[in-house]
Amino acid sequence: MDKLPKIGLPIIIGVVIIIIILAKSAITIGSGEAGVLYKTFGGGVVTEESPLGEGFHLIAPWNKVIVYEVRQQEVFEKMKVLSSNGLEINIDASAWFQPIYDDLGKLHRQKGRDYKERVLLPSIRSAARSVVGRYTPEQLYSSKRDAIQQEIFEETRNLVNDQFIQLNEVLVRDVTLPPTIKDAIERKLRQEQESLEYEFRLTKAEKEAERQRIDAEGKAAANRILSASLTDKILQEKGIEATLQLSKSPNAKVVVVGGGDGGLPIILGNN
Repeated sequence: MDKLPKIGLPIIIGVVIIIIILAKSAITIGSGEAGVLYKTFGGGVVTEESPLGEGFHLIAPWNKVIVYEVRQQEVFEKMKVLSSNGLEINIDASAWFQPIYDDLGKLHRQKGRDYKERVLLPSIRSAARSVVGRYTPEQLYSSKRDAIQQEIFEETRNLVNDQFIQLNEVLVRDVTLPPTIKDAIERKLRQEQESLEYEFRLTKAEKEAERQRIDAEGKAAANRILSASLTDKILQEKGIEATLQLSKSPNAKVVVVGGGDGGLPIILGNN
């Protein structure tokens, strides 16, 4: 009986050690994540093999696993940049990105887990300064917003292309100009709009005047043609036809034949 405690103590110690080893060896990678294996006695970060995928893994207890999110992520950045004429512009932008899965080991070895602060955000700032510096405040405020966004995306993508980062999109969410510049641009835009409306009304009036002139010329031409075709004999014939129609009317009347101009009848009636 005295030997049981002496035998049981090493067993307990052994069980505890095994539990610790298993705890150190077991790793679970969550959804949308991947793990970079670090071999303490085997050359450090593993870059030649694919990262550990989602699920349960057993590793040597002296090794480590660094977990990265590999889903698409978004980072926000507020920047102060200069326009082409030297005015300070505030830009609120965001980027959609994710690490390149197969290059996760290289990303960890060369850039580290804070690769967003070391690589991505400086690249966005550099691209934004370069692109915005080619435009005036008026272009930034109005017509060139989409073009500027696309150019910032393309330049940022070129900068991070060999940095093991996949850039999916850059969004320019807001462009803030100095209040005085913004007011001046808005006044100019209103004046341009009013000028366009005035030109439209003027053009419409000119077209209406042209329409009326053409209409008047058409009526005048029609009258000339009609006048040229109405001879005395035709008028007499039309007058006789009208007299015959009126004479058939039941109303009392007196017809004076040859009493009118050109020998046309005169009809005297009670109506």
